[in-house]
Amino acid sequence: MPNTKSAAKRLRQARSRTLRNRSAKSELRTSIKKVRQALDRGNRDAAMVAFQAAVATIDKTASKGVIHSRTAARYKSRLARHLHTRGSAA
Repeated sequence: MPNTKSAAKRLRQARSRTLRNRSAKSELRTSIKKVRQALDRGNRDAAMVAFQAAVATIDKTASKGVIHSRTAARYKSRLARHLHTRGSAA
């Protein structure tokens, strides 16, 4: 329970930012999951399209400050590696 007006404002800001960040992270995880599911089904074309969408989502999430830029780079690197190793075998 905030004791001052500024603390009350900070609480309101934190709640709205938490909702925004949670939504962005959910969208990020969903886009990554779509790439992995397409690869599991063996659909390389769909995986490539999903990969491009996932990279855009990852970059957008990093630019907004929801995730760190190095975390974004790690996600993209792992997805690309997953795509090239699993995608070529399928």
